Amino acid sequence: MRVMVFVPGDERTEAGEMPTEALLSKMMKFNEELVKAGVMLAGDGLTPTSKAKRVRFEGSKRTVTDGPFAETKELVAGYWIWQVKSIGEAVEWIKRAPFDAGVEITLRPIFSPEDFGAELTPELRAKRAELEKLQAEGARKPS
Repeated sequence: MRVMVFVPGDERTEAGEMPTEALLSKMMKFNEELVKAGVMLAGDGLTPTSKAKRVRFEGSKRTVTDGPFAETKELVAGYWIWQVKSIGEAVEWIKRAPFDAGVEITLRPIFSPEDFGAELTPELRAKRAELEKLQAEGARKPS
């Protein structure tokens, strides 16, 4: 199962404050453990919402709003995508992360094709496989 791990943002991350060298070192060690265990598929920190855009969809109308987003209640400052056997395994991994008091991490399983049932027809499954192949090829191309 794949799991997305959301790392929350706060006033410091929204101000663009970067982590200390000590925290970066601890996080790099943790990421190395995840990679060596075959758990970490992806992960990055996100820039403050002052550099973000939101696009609102209302029928055929699209409205673009520049950040920062004052009404944001739950900010995301970073993420991982992990490949684990169960949500329980993901919980055990996150317990080892080098976060300090007050941080609350959210872990959410990612849908797999099987979760969509008959609505994901053989034709749509074939198209999905084709897109995955193109993604893998594109990831190898320099930008």
